[in-house]
Amino acid sequence: MKIAIGTDMDGHVPQMVIERLLSMGHEVTRFGAFDMANAPWPKVAAEVATTVANGKADLGILFCWTGTGISLAANKVKGIRAALCNDAETAAGARKWNDANVLALSLRSTSEQVAKEILDAWFSTSPSEDAEDLVCLEYLERLENERFK
Repeated sequence: MKIAIGTDMDGHVPQMVIERLLSMGHEVTRFGAFDMANAPWPKVAAEVATTVANGKADLGILFCWTGTGISLAANKVKGIRAALCNDAETAAGARKWNDANVLALSLRSTSEQVAKEILDAWFSTSPSEDAEDLVCLEYLERLENERFK
């Protein structure tokens, strides 16, 4: 699977996540502060989200200090459903019920162990095929299409 990953500040957990993704057999494309001191979080979010929305990556992972700003910015890109996840159950739910395609994590509060648990849940959960869940996703898509007219 192709994964786009970005952060506005490099650190131990984003580097560990890249190593884990590679060990899981994923192809990783890096954006943001991996190659520079700092990068503006809206720009990093837009780069990763656009890469996912254009089909150049299957899923995205984003980091910023709280995870909130970068998830908000990613959700401005049409076709993106970014979810800020602080634990494995939330990550599994975001994939299952929301068909989230971008995972947002907090640099401040996500430990290495929690990040591993979140990744395991994220990649082992598939989107729901339940009719009620699909109706909700269709409603989101209609809202998004109306917003961008």
